[in-house]
Amino acid sequence: MSAAAVEYPCDGPERNLLEEAEQLSAMLPGYRVEIIGEEITVTPPPDMPHGDSLTDLTFAFAPAHGKLTRVVQGSGVWLPNSPFDYAVPDLAVVDADYRDHSIEHNCYDPTIFRLVLEVTSSNLGNDLRTKVTAYAIAKIPVYVIVNRTKQRIHVLKDPIANEYHHHRVYAPGEHITLPESIGAEVTLDVEAVLAAGRP
Repeated sequence: MSAAAVEYPCDGPERNLLEEAEQLSAMLPGYRVEIIGEEITVTPPPDMPHGDSLTDLTFAFAPAHGKLTRVVQGSGVWLPNSPFDYAVPDLAVVDADYRDHSIEHNCYDPTIFRLVLEVTSSNLGNDLRTKVTAYAIAKIPVYVIVNRTKQRIHVLKDPIANEYHHHRVYAPGEHITLPESIGAEVTLDVEAVLAAGRP
């Protein structure tokens, strides 16, 4: 006796990546779902020190929260390198007229993002590699990574093609003065930022 392959009917039309991501978001409250490089990534909820660090950073960015620019957390940026790609940075500095630049799926045009910032958690490789490429392709001028594992802060500036032309790593004891192009004068105390994020 031989066995024949059996095909089962689909429950409906095949879903695209964005629809799959939306379903995962609904199934996994508190998880961050993103599509980067045409791959869905799911990140578990961060720990409390991650949130503590992010709160301190929000206060540090207060000078950029005004009439021309706004400081926002967890707002999606639509990525131009694929029809459904988007990322959700921990913190961003955006143009104040961001409401006029909504695309879809609660994501906004990358041209309004002056800075994106990630505080690393379980997605370290994603923040240090995949998102570097994605944010550079989107031409986001400044990308800041608070690397809690290595206790360093990375500042990447001047995107060219799929990378950043300038990448400087800061250690505890140093201070970072961010480019004025973000809309205000913002200086970060590396030790203070990293201390808040330590487990």
